[in-house]
Amino acid sequence: MNEAFANDVRGPQGAVDIAGRGTAYVQVRGLVRTFGSGATAVTALHGIDLEVWAGEFVAVKGRSGSGKTTLLNILGGLDRADGGTVFVDGHEVTAMSDADVLRMRRERVAYVFQGFGLLPILTARENVGVPLRLKKVAPAERERRVVEVLERVGLGAHLNQTPAELSGGQQQRVGLARALVADPGLLLADEPTGQLDSGTAREIMQLIAELVRDIGMTAIVTTHDPVLLSVADRVIEIADGRIVGGFEEPGI
Repeated sequence: MNEAFANDVRGPQGAVDIAGRGTAYVQVRGLVRTFGSGATAVTALHGIDLEVWAGEFVAVKGRSGSGKTTLLNILGGLDRADGGTVFVDGHEVTAMSDADVLRMRRERVAYVFQGFGLLPILTARENVGVPLRLKKVAPAERERRVVEVLERVGLGAHLNQTPAELSGGQQQRVGLARALVADPGLLLADEPTGQLDSGTAREIMQLIAELVRDIGMTAIVTTHDPVLLSVADRVIEIADGRIVGGFEEPGI
C-alpha cells in the first residue's frame, strides 16, 4: 500500500466517538458542494455534519435533488467537496490525492448502483471477479471467493449466466456480490432497488441488511421508498442539501 495512504492524517479524535457510542467509521464535518458558479450556482450540500458508526446500517431518505447522491459520491471519493472534511475509517478522504482516493475505492469502499452496472458480455462469476482482478488476487483464490459470495447471495446456480439471462433481482444480487467480494469496510448503495418491483426490492434490502450485520461492515443506502426504511438501524433525512432528521426510529 502507498505509504501516504497508509499513514494519512486522522481527525482530532481519530475514528472514536467521544460520546461513547462506539467507533465512527464515517465522520463528516461542514460538508459543502456547489455546482456551477455565479448567479446559476446550485449548492447541493449546505454544511453537512454526520457520523455513521462502525457496523451500522444507515438509510438516507429524501426527494430527488435533495443531495443524497452527492453525499454518497463524496463519501466514496467519486466527487470532491468544496468545503468541509470527510473521514472514512479515520482517513481524511478530502485531503487525499487522486491516486490515494482511487486506492481507497479499491480497498475500503464498495458501491451498489440502481442500474446494476454489470458488464453485459461477462458472466455473473466474471462480473463479480472484476474487483479481485484489479487487486491482482491469485486466480485460485479469486475463484474461491467469487463462488463463495455468489452462493451467499443465493446465486450459486447462476454462476455462468450473463446479465441478459438473469432477472432484475438476480442482477442486483450479482451487483451486491461484486461489492462484497473484496471485503470492503464501507458499502454505499444509491437507490439499489429503484428498478425492482416492491417484493424484490424488499428482498434485496433485507439481504443487504443481513450481509452487513453478518460481515460487520458499515453501510449507507439511499432510498425514497418508506417501506424499505424499516430494515435500517437508523434513518437520516436530507432536504435541500441539509440533514433535517436522523434520530427517528427506522421506518418512520
